[in-house]
Amino acid sequence: MVRPGKIVCVGRNYAEHARELGNPVPERPLLFLKPPSAVIGHGEAIVIPPQTQRVEHEAEIGVVLGRSLRRADEVVARAAIGGVTCVNDVTARDLQKADGQWTRAKGFDTFCPIGPRVMSIDPSTFDLSTLQVICRVNGAVRQNGRAANMVFSIPVLLAYISQVMTLDPDDLVVTGTPEGVGPLVAGDVVEVEVPGVGVLRNPVTAQVPL
Repeated sequence: MVRPGKIVCVGRNYAEHARELGNPVPERPLLFLKPPSAVIGHGEAIVIPPQTQRVEHEAEIGVVLGRSLRRADEVVARAAIGGVTCVNDVTARDLQKADGQWTRAKGFDTFCPIGPRVMSIDPSTFDLSTLQVICRVNGAVRQNGRAANMVFSIPVLLAYISQVMTLDPDDLVVTGTPEGVGPLVAGDVVEVEVPGVGVLRNPVTAQVPL
């Protein structure tokens, strides 16, 4: 399972997703972090905590760094890509709205499923714009997006992030979710698929209050 030192995420990187939540499309990449303690693997349970009444799936393409990246341009940033994986940026939507910032809403334990594997790529020849991400809940498709429709492309994102912080090998950049986000409840099974990578599948349970 991927164990990134940093998980750097991008918000509102698909225009239709920004609009479905009533938000403007950002003029520059909107960055936030998820803690490594939120990571779980394929088959492990997403646990809904008692603090929230609205947990939602966000299917995303994850990019794993193959080498360090600092103050890079897009060409160097592309060359630093080690592989691609499936990510579910699980979000407590009510807490995100209530807090005004996203750390609590996106940082709960189990809120960052990753897997089922990292697909190694040759960044000099692989066409990143062909990547697709699909989300299913209990077998029904809820999200279907392509990297070609991102507001900011993957090389642009990596270069931008590298101007802020050094990205290290095995760090994970989570590139945004397409439209169609929706609720998860105990008993659901949620899947995130990136064709060619595999299907990340996680059951959903609820934490018993103390």
